[in-house]
Amino acid sequence: MRAFRSKKVFPVKVITFDSELEFELEKNASGQDLFDLVCRTIGLREYWYFGLQYVDTRDNVTWLKMEKKVKDQRIKQQPNGFYVFSFYAKYFPENVSEELIQEITQHLFFLQVKQSILSMDIYCRPEASVLLASYAVHVQYGPYDAETYQDGKLQGMDLLPKGVTDQYQMTPKMWEERIKTWYMDHEPMTRDEVEMEYLKIAQDLDMYGVNYFPITNKNKTKLWLGVTAVGLNIYDYHNKLTPKTTFQWNEIRHVSFDDKKFTIRLVDAKVSSFIFYSQDLHINKMILDLCKGNHDLYMRRRKPDTMEIQQMKAQAKEEKQRRQMERKKFLREKKLRERAEQERYMLEAQLERLQEEMRCASDALRRSEETKELYFEKSRVNEEQMQLTECKANHFKSEMDRLRERQMKIEREKMDLEKKIREADFFVHQLTMEKDKREAEAEKLRKELICAKLAEREATARLLNFLNRGRKNSQDSMLPPTITVNSSSSSSNNITASVSTPSLTNSSSTADINESSTAAVDLTTNDLNDEDHQHHHHLHEQQRQLDEPRDEDSENEFETKEFILTDSEMEQITNEIERSRLEYLKKHKQVQNQLQTLRSEIELLKIEENQTNLDILSEAQLKAGETKYSTLKKLKSGSTKARVAFFEEL
Repeated sequence: MRAFRSKKVFPVKVITFDSELEFELEKNASGQDLFDLVCRTIGLREYWYFGLQYVDTRDNVTWLKMEKKVKDQRIKQQPNGFYVFSFYAKYFPENVSEELIQEITQHLFFLQVKQSILSMDIYCRPEASVLLASYAVHVQYGPYDAETYQDGKLQGMDLLPKGVTDQYQMTPKMWEERIKTWYMDHEPMTRDEVEMEYLKIAQDLDMYGVNYFPITNKNKTKLWLGVTAVGLNIYDYHNKLTPKTTFQWNEIRHVSFDDKKFTIRLVDAKVSSFIFYSQDLHINKMILDLCKGNHDLYMRRRKPDTMEIQQMKAQAKEEKQRRQMERKKFLREKKLRERAEQERYMLEAQLERLQEEMRCASDALRRSEETKELYFEKSRVNEEQMQLTECKANHFKSEMDRLRERQMKIEREKMDLEKKIREADFFVHQLTMEKDKREAEAEKLRKELICAKLAEREATARLLNFLNRGRKNSQDSMLPPTITVNSSSSSSNNITASVSTPSLTNSSSTADINESSTAAVDLTTNDLNDEDHQHHHHLHEQQRQLDEPRDEDSENEFETKEFILTDSEMEQITNEIERSRLEYLKKHKQVQNQLQTLRSEIELLKIEENQTNLDILSEAQLKAGETKYSTLKKLKSGSTKARVAFFEEL
């Protein structure tokens, strides 16, 4: 136990949902003094929603009375000497988006409502629990980021009520996948915007903002009394979701109790008061305190805002506008930064690609140089071969000319021989006709003819020998000419000579191939140079765009200007509000469709025997198409007298 300097002070610990505060109060300090000290410490100005709760010496949970001294309220002292209080929301707004002004107020409501849902003090359907869990993750970790998010990150967090996880055959990983799907779909929002979205969904829950107290009517029927921001609800003892009847605060004139008897007097003088009974005096005091506070806030909402609230709303609006501007600026800078990063990555990739192309071009150039040298060597060899071939061709040409002259000479001799043969034939014919007359002369002529033939054969043999010697000499000189002479002993002697020349096709083809290959290499090198020039020009253009000065209008985009609203501007603001309402309705419908889809997905994994009474009642309510607001609207449709009579007959 801590030692204190003076007995005129005593230690106090105040526990909120996100911190613990320790104070030293003076002995005569009132509850209001402690409450104001806590509000100043946490920076809270919307104090009328909150209160300090403690456990008294009888172990009853009680709200601290502001007008009484703290030491006079029978607070149970802890063994360490501290007086412990819990800072809770005592009253709830009708519409969180319109009434909650400060971010700290939203945050405290968010923490309390989330804890109430997780502890199942507020019933929440499984699909709505997953949606709210995704918003809770968004509050803690910010917008979804695929680069930083790791699988299994949510499995250790307390995100879903135990009644929901026990109701389905689903592993923590499966629940995480469902929550992650919703988490990924959320738009980038600030923490206060996400908390407000959470509260907007939570305020539609049936048990949100309801303080339940067990009561009985004059028939001793066990019922639940629900004290809410709009009035008093009466519930069946086995059904805390759907009220049997309701009375709004504008219908109630006076609330009082006498011991365990509670009397509610209505505004309509023709309607008799209705009475109910509670278990003990302590509950009656809490009911009366909550009825008084909720009634005051109900009437306060329907009056013009005080100067303090107007000032708070103006400051909150300015702060919200400032943050929106900062957020827009941040988002724009983020987009510019992302774009710059993307461009940097693109330029780096382009640089790497250019470097790779340069490396490939260098390799190609090196190979081209090597090929060029090889082609030069081949060209030199080809030139030498061409010179040698030309020399051979000249030799062959001269040889062919010589052979052609020889062939012409042989042709002339052949013609002479043929002439002689024709003359001989003529002579033979003449001799044959004169056979009988000149047998002796014919015999002589025949002998002469035989001798001539023998001489001819001998001359032909000598000619063949001569030609064979010439062919052998030509083969020794690379490509010799070939002359073939055919002779026969027929009536007409034919002599045939043929000359073969070497072909120059291979050397010419090789030269053509070399020339085309060299042209292809030069073209490739020029193309690479052109591409390098284009890439360089593109990089220069991008650098010039990055170096251009920004437009002055974009720099002054966030400068605020003071102006006076005209009627047309007011009409424009009204249209924007209507458009926002329509967007909200569209978004609400989309969320409902997504909830229905999720409900259908997990319906097959439900364990029927693990369902609670509230689960069954909620399913019946869902099938009937009833909601919290439709039920209250239906109950308020009847007259006050009829509702009082209905309550008394329960």
